[in-house]
Amino acid sequence: MKTLRLILGDQLNSKHSWFRTVDDEVTYALFEMRQETDYVRHHIQKVIGFFAAMRHFAEHLTSRGHQVIYYKINDDKNDQDLVENLKKIISEKSIKRFEYIAPDEYRLDKQLTDFCSNLDIETECYSAEHFYTTRAELAMFFKGKKQYLMENFYRDMRRKHDILMVGDQPEGGKWNYDKSNRNKWKGDTPIPPYKYFQNQVSEVVNDIEKAQIKTLGHFKTKTFNYPILRDQALDQLKYFCEHLLIHFGDYQDAMHTDQEFLFHSRLSFAMNLKLISAQDVVKTVLNYYRKNSENIDISQVEGFIRQVIGWREYMRGMYWAFMPEYKSLNTLENTNTLPEFFWTGDTKMNCLKQAITNSLDNGYAHHIQRLMITGNYALLTQIHPDEVDAWYLGIYIDAIEWVQLPNTRGMSQFADGGKIATKPYVSSGSYIHKMSNYCSGCQYNKTKKTGKDACPFNSLYWNFLDDKRPQLESNFRMKMMYSLLNKMDQKQLSEIKEKAKHIIENPNEY
Repeated sequence: MKTLRLILGDQLNSKHSWFRTVDDEVTYALFEMRQETDYVRHHIQKVIGFFAAMRHFAEHLTSRGHQVIYYKINDDKNDQDLVENLKKIISEKSIKRFEYIAPDEYRLDKQLTDFCSNLDIETECYSAEHFYTTRAELAMFFKGKKQYLMENFYRDMRRKHDILMVGDQPEGGKWNYDKSNRNKWKGDTPIPPYKYFQNQVSEVVNDIEKAQIKTLGHFKTKTFNYPILRDQALDQLKYFCEHLLIHFGDYQDAMHTDQEFLFHSRLSFAMNLKLISAQDVVKTVLNYYRKNSENIDISQVEGFIRQVIGWREYMRGMYWAFMPEYKSLNTLENTNTLPEFFWTGDTKMNCLKQAITNSLDNGYAHHIQRLMITGNYALLTQIHPDEVDAWYLGIYIDAIEWVQLPNTRGMSQFADGGKIATKPYVSSGSYIHKMSNYCSGCQYNKTKKTGKDACPFNSLYWNFLDDKRPQLESNFRMKMMYSLLNKMDQKQLSEIKEKAKHIIENPNEY
């Protein structure tokens, strides 16, 4: 029986059970498509990374004897549409059975489900064999509960998979070392050189240019520096353990003008393409910690593992628990548009300039830059979450909707009304100063609320609280801030709101 197996661009898992044996009756198909490059405008490095990794993966399968059909972006046979490409191959090759790995994006899952329902041949959907959890596991865990607290899910994951546990208690006596993960990096703790991979991608770049794919961001080096092979991803993971893990937890929330990556692993792109699995990462980190526990504090390890088995698995579970309705939630009823400087980095606000420029240059920003700089500003200026989603989904090379959407619309923009975050993650300039050196190089005064040199975040913060009083005043985590707002002199509040209104209406002046 001739079988066609589809591999999507984020399913490059060479350890999948599909590939254990070679069968001449099985053909694998991978497609570079305008369907995927055009549904949102992507960072140029994101498109390069996906295409380069897919091409290498196809070569890997071929070298091991598997039958592979690969459509490059400009191939004449390529209809640029997933269903049309599949129909063509099924007809031309007299395919009798179609198999695919469950997509992690709702739109692709629906597209393939609908496609299979109209086929008159056998079909089967397989697990991605990548995550710790199934799609529905989180929804079952929280069934009947009013809140979907990540911490509860995270603790259950620790127990279930025996990660950093001593019997039924957390190793070290604490479940969570988050309070130890909030240090400001002042330059006194050396950071090893970043590990770059000199992947030659000139052919991919030429093909993208020939196809006239509209992208955003910059590609200056002419070599792609993130892992696009499993061996490279494992090498990156090893480098993280040996050089960066020792201070990861300490500075995971820190930001600095001289350091784009600090102690972060930069593994998310490789993980989200499934070059390596969550299990690969967690086991390697734990093994290294066990061998070097005299030099590495548990707070560093727990802080990292929480990101993988806590937030990453939690976000995927929340995505599948609430899609497709989740994508249209706008609880705070925000309607404004993103300022032009989100696409250029041309702003006088140093924190935004640093975070956006890093994003444009590298297709990267770590979680606090995304949450408390760009996301904070977008929420305070009351940008429509559709606009914020499109920017985040496009600009980051690791952004795939299953992980981007709940992080952006939920955690960052509070558009889901509190399903993910128990309060909006907003702040004035004081938090940015606390966690970074951005304020020292900024023309705005971090302590002032009004006046020409006042930090825009300050007036925006209090204006946001006042504007969203009907939705947020009853939130138990916001009571202290609303108590302060209620005590504020009304003349001062009026001046603050006038300042904020000018910023929102004239963002490119700031």
